[in-house]
Amino acid sequence: MKLIVGLGNPGKTYALTRHNVGFMAVNAQINDLKLSITEKFKGELSTWQRNGETVLLFKPHTYMNLSGEAVRLVMDFYKLSLSDLLVIYDDLDLPVGKIRLREKGSAGGHNGMKSIIQHLGSQDFARCRIGIDKNPLYDTKDYVLGRFTAAEEPHVIDALRKAQAIMIDFGTISFVDLMNKHHKP
Repeated sequence: MKLIVGLGNPGKTYALTRHNVGFMAVNAQINDLKLSITEKFKGELSTWQRNGETVLLFKPHTYMNLSGEAVRLVMDFYKLSLSDLLVIYDDLDLPVGKIRLREKGSAGGHNGMKSIIQHLGSQDFARCRIGIDKNPLYDTKDYVLGRFTAAEEPHVIDALRKAQAIMIDFGTISFVDLMNKHHKP
């Protein structure tokens, strides 16, 4: 069993904001696979069968800064190990639409990731970072809670498609192979 978590904030106010690209990626996969959604574990959970393996798609509804609470509930209930987890989230340090995979690492200043690391007691889990860039003219909080511009939207759509391909491959090949396959331009 694998768990893929998309980070974001619940509610229509935040639906299309930069901080919600993790939710957007999981939503795209749920929509394309026509999966049902269950409200469970302080979030939304969908189940997908891939080559005989169950893949859980999860969106915590605890708001970004408390994401770890909900992720821990799912991990504990299904008795998952850290190697079964992939977290998809926004990254200010990458250009809009750029994707970077990491097998483990720090939170890099991301509060949702800080919460997950705190609640799981480890940094040793996979992550898929989707670039949202940064703008020095805006306060970081205002920027991440803002919407993408019309010029940025094609890059975001492309990134969401790449994230979906990563979700399909996660756990079916080694993480090194996953990075090699999806870091190509």
